[in-house]
Amino acid sequence: MKNIVITGGTGFLGSNLCIRLVNEGNRVICVDNNYTGSLENIAEIADNPNFKFILHDIIEPLEIDEPIDEIYNLACPASPSAYQGKHSIATTKTCVFGSINVLELAKKHNARILQTSTSEIYGEPIEHPQTETYRGNVNPIGLRACYDEGKRCAESLFFDYWRHEGVDIKVVRIFNTYGPKMNPGDGRVVSNFIVQALNGEDITIYGDGSQTRSFCYVDDLIEVIVRMMASEKGFTGPVNIGNPVEFTIKELANKVLSKIGGNSKLARLPLPSDDPTQRQPDITLAKEKLGWEPKTMLNEGLDKTIAYFKEKANK
Repeated sequence: MKNIVITGGTGFLGSNLCIRLVNEGNRVICVDNNYTGSLENIAEIADNPNFKFILHDIIEPLEIDEPIDEIYNLACPASPSAYQGKHSIATTKTCVFGSINVLELAKKHNARILQTSTSEIYGEPIEHPQTETYRGNVNPIGLRACYDEGKRCAESLFFDYWRHEGVDIKVVRIFNTYGPKMNPGDGRVVSNFIVQALNGEDITIYGDGSQTRSFCYVDDLIEVIVRMMASEKGFTGPVNIGNPVEFTIKELANKVLSKIGGNSKLARLPLPSDDPTQRQPDITLAKEKLGWEPKTMLNEGLDKTIAYFKEKANK
């Protein structure tokens, strides 16, 4: 049994990770302020004696008296509707102050710590697909900069704590992920399309729908995060994790419509500021070092996700 802290543990990815690690027999401490997460996401393990929830915002220092072996840092809003606007300053604080606080916790406990970074650090990529050596093309003062630059700064902090403080770090860069426990109102493209189609609303596409994304099912993503945490000491990453199969947004919308049916139509809106037109991971490093590649294809993953949202709507 390992003693594991998961920040952002009531969110989409965090809750899926909590459930897996508790079910594997680990002691898990879930830390979240529930800004984009929900206690409903962890309800199935809430009474497990090996699970504990702490209501806390990691912008503030985090003290845990229990022994800690591993820390997964997933705390940060990840959808544009959650991190932009009035929440942009808090997002940067979560990335920067939050990283310092969890790194200090890892240092104190001599714990291994994994940072969930993002494909957004590549910005509007000139290199396609994106490799880990690509340095990105980010607007540092744009509407998305609080998240893009916040995550870039967080990576810098992790590597400085590794170089100068001896903290055992792991860094992964997550590409678009979807699946059960997504927040139906978080503004991410897969949840948006499914919820709109289930409600009989028009499906909103920004721009002409030709922008591309690569969609990774959540179970595949959680598997590679766990593998990265267990990888050999000194292998820090960063490692791209995601599904390299690329789809246009219009293709995704049509897939969702074909599965749900109804009278929904595609409705076009202007492309948001700094929204990347291409996004596809090169996962060569994940294959070579972690023996991982995604197994769930988009059709299967969409079926499972649609079933989740239908069940949630009927509760």
